[in-house]
Formats: sequence, structure tokens, C-alpha cells
Amino acid sequence: MAIKRSPFEKSVVYLRSVNDGDVDSVVSELMERCVWRDLVRPGSKVVIKPNLCAKEPDQIEMSDTDVRITAAVCRTLRARTDNIVIAESDHLRNSIWDTYQVTGYDRMAKQLGVRLVNLSEMPTQPVPCPPAGELLLPTILLEADTLITLPVLKTHSLTYYTGALKNQWGCVPQYNRILLHKWLDALLVSLHRVFRPALTIMDGIVAMEGRGPVNGRPRRLDLLIASRDAVALDATAMRLVGLDPNCCKHIAMAGRAALGRFFPADIRVDGDWALHTTTFEPAVLDWAQALMNYMSRYNWFVKLALENDSIFKPGRSVVQFLRRIRLVAGA
Repeated sequence: MAIKRSPFEKSVVYLRSVNDGDVDSVVSELMERCVWRDLVRPGSKVVIKPNLCAKEPDQIEMSDTDVRITAAVCRTLRARTDNIVIAESDHLRNSIWDTYQVTGYDRMAKQLGVRLVNLSEMPTQPVPCPPAGELLLPTILLEADTLITLPVLKTHSLTYYTGALKNQWGCVPQYNRILLHKWLDALLVSLHRVFRPALTIMDGIVAMEGRGPVNGRPRRLDLLIASRDAVALDATAMRLVGLDPNCCKHIAMAGRAALGRFFPADIRVDGDWALHTTTFEPAVLDWAQALMNYMSRYNWFVKLALENDSIFKPGRSVVQFLRRIRLVAGA
């Protein structure tokens, strides 16, 4: 659902603390502030896209969307529709069904009567997504009345930052979408133009700094951020944690393409900025990561090295050791 507004109207980004642990009431307030009923008609088909990219116990809290947030969104939506789907795709090394289980999403969905789907197993249709040409994208997303995205606030070694727009990378159903990394920033803009999530609620309860999006360090902010403008939310979230939005190519490109507000003068922040502002350690793109990203454009390398545990795991251990002794430096 595209954003409709006057060219002079500011986008609003809401900041709310959850330091008392009451996630449900904060999510409910944020959805009311964003006038969610205008986005969800009675009986609408709603798809919720969380960020579920890790199943390792020590990474889940800082890498994946807190299940309490997704549950609270579902409970609020149930006042208007029962046609709610939670959707995510397989990752190169993880089945999303396993991730649903270890994160508690399967239990939550069963309790609330919400459907979980694996986008990598769903019907698709070709959609123009320059510069990659046509991509096969899930029909369930293309036919949804409303898409709600629930990203996590994190740094990212390839894109500098990952948030609302980057969360749509998981809408591409091919498990080896790492092959598309050569077009990553431009393709994220195309995906945003296709999907245009109607509402974003960002998980900043435990965010991530440093070597994101899965291997960084946790930063507890006890914060939720919401907006109907995903570009404005991403730009604001970066400024809030001391990151420069101009350094995140796909966000800056989306702003220039008028897919959302980018500049501070065009965004109104509703919330206690002084309470939440902080400084994150940026992600470092070292030579090992840069080399792997370059080689990942080749299918043979992905198959031989990244999908093969007997090669990938020892290689990762060597790189981690070299990082510890500081023989792998930033590029």
C-alpha cells in the first residue's frame, strides 16, 4: 500500500521505550499512532515480515525480531482481521522452519491461530526488479492487502546498516540470494518499490552494533520505533544511534527516488530523542568479508564453499582466529 501524502507533509517517526517490559501496550500505542485501521480493512489479507536470520541461541536476541513484538502486532490486528500470515524465507544455511521453532514463533503462532509460511516454498511470479532483471517473488506478498515489516536495528558489514528496507531482502524466496549481492543496494530499492510496506515497527529492544547483521555485539536500547514511512524510519534510526544515513546507499537511493522521506527537515520525530540517542560502533568490512562477498557472485563458490559445512566451518574458524589476533583488518 503506497504512502499517499501532500508533497509538503512530513513523515512521522515514533520512538517509545519498553523498559518496563510492557511490549504489548507499547506496540498497541504505536499502531494506534500510525492509524493502523486505515491500512487494514475488515477481513484484509495481512502479511507480517519479521527479521529471522539466526537460530543460534547466542545470536537470537540481537539478530531476530523479538517474538513478543510480532505477537502483539497479531493480537492488535485480530480486532479487524483473522487473515494474518507471518512470512520469512530460508537462508543459505538455515531452514526457516527450524528458526521458527527455536525462536518460539511456532508456539506463538499456534496459540494465536496465525499462519506461518516459508516463502521459499510458496508459489511465485516474475516481477521486474532492476538491475537484476526479473525475480520470482512470492505471490502471497504481491497479493497481500497490507504488508507490515518488523526489522531489527542493526549495523551491517555490507550495507552499513540494516533495517526496514533491508528486511525485505528476506522477501526474495531463493535460499541462495547471496548470489544477488552484486546488485544489493539497487535491488533493495527495487524491492521496496514493489512491496512498499504499509507499516514498520522496528525492534530496538536489543539491537546490534559492530560486525552485523549476526556477528556483532548486542546493545540493549529497550526501544521500539514505528512509522508508515520505512525510509524515514531507517534514516531516523541511523541518526539516533550516531550512524550517517548518507553512508547507507540503499536508504539514500530510496530517498532520492522519492520512496520516502530522507532529510531531517522532512521528518517529525515523536518521542524522547535525548533519552534514546547513542553512538553505535559501525560494522567493519574487512578483507575476508569483502573477498567472500565478491566470490559469492559465483554459483560454484556458493555451492562449494558456503553451502558445504566441511569447508565453510573450518574456514570461518580460521577467519575468526585471524580477526582475534588482528591479522584481518578493515577494507
